[in-house]
Amino acid sequence: MKQGKVDALLGIVFGDEGKGKVVDVFTPRYDVVARFAGGPNAGHTIIFEGKKFVLRSIPSGIFDEDKINVIGNGCVIAPDLFMAEAHELEAAGYNLRNRLHISKRAHLILPTHRVLDRAYEAAKGKNRVGTTGKGIGPTYSEKASRTGLRVGDILEGFDAKYAALKARHEQILRNLNYTDYDITEEERLWLQGVEYMRQFQLTDTEIELNRYLAEGKNILAEGAQGTMLDIDHGTYPFVSSSSTTTGGVCTGLGVGPSSIGEVFGIFKAYSTRVGAGPFPVELLDETGDRIREIGHEYGAVTGRNRRCGWVDLVALKYAIMVNGVTQLIMMKSDVLDGFETIRACVAYQKDGQRVTDMPYDTQGWTAVYQDLPGWQEDLTQMTAEEQFPEAFRNYIAFLEAELHTPITIISVGPDRAQTIIRNR
Repeated sequence: MKQGKVDALLGIVFGDEGKGKVVDVFTPRYDVVARFAGGPNAGHTIIFEGKKFVLRSIPSGIFDEDKINVIGNGCVIAPDLFMAEAHELEAAGYNLRNRLHISKRAHLILPTHRVLDRAYEAAKGKNRVGTTGKGIGPTYSEKASRTGLRVGDILEGFDAKYAALKARHEQILRNLNYTDYDITEEERLWLQGVEYMRQFQLTDTEIELNRYLAEGKNILAEGAQGTMLDIDHGTYPFVSSSSTTTGGVCTGLGVGPSSIGEVFGIFKAYSTRVGAGPFPVELLDETGDRIREIGHEYGAVTGRNRRCGWVDLVALKYAIMVNGVTQLIMMKSDVLDGFETIRACVAYQKDGQRVTDMPYDTQGWTAVYQDLPGWQEDLTQMTAEEQFPEAFRNYIAFLEAELHTPITIISVGPDRAQTIIRNR
């Protein structure tokens, strides 16, 4: 029997690219959809048939009743938020219990992790990273320091383990003089969430996934955030706490590198970033505001304004390299409808120096642009590549030539139907 493959779908800039929509479109091609990193700080928005869902922890393949969905060991889970998300899906008529499997090795986000997140950010003063406050960083920190709680711990001796870790957190908070908090109601819901999670299949998902591969089944690995937020390869320290790249697929699901097939890199036709950190292409003008308003660039989880700018080829080339991207998917192309000129960042410059490779620290670098003609047509009404205006075709061709990677899918609107697979 032919061995199955793991195809990876990764955000390759700062996240928020529209991964949820594409996973939803791709799901019929696969037997399993698996999340390998991140937690409820990642909101994947899916719109179809007039309905809108924002998934934070549950994989975006959950709407296909015939597919297995897996939350892998590289993820972190907040039981209360997971319960609320699952209840919303169940209320909409989706049965999760037999189709959603959760790794026993995934780590749990405690209510006190969220308090620690706020306390650590407050202690940084002007040097805040701009976290979502969901407790992600403290949870991953404890994973690395070997003091965390895992999903498998809720199956045996949980009460004592939880009490010990909570007490440890409370001592840290006292040491930080951060004592003005009350988690009574939050903890009540969290413990309800723990009981709710016990109803699901809590398994050794790395064994399960490798068994599927041996049976010839194919898996879609759903990424969270983006490459430039990767703990190793992103704009440190303004990054997430997990491995968001192709390497994270292997460690976050327990599959070998030889199992990786296609690597789909997803990006917007322009650039956005949420939170603090360097952003050389940021537009602090009417153009940036216009892109934000047309693209509805507000965080799916936090509601925060996303910083907007033109497409960044320096960042994209770097992300394609470190991920081994084989195909590109361009999202939100329609947001650029009506711009007379489209700009693309082809290099960074600082102190008389110009670079086209990603520097170690992007702080203080500014963008060098190449201008291209825009298009005035409405892309949202188009259903085939043949309908694209010439200026948009030229924009696609320019990006492919610069990035040396084919753009195989174009999104021209938020609905799953507004997804055009190119004839290649």
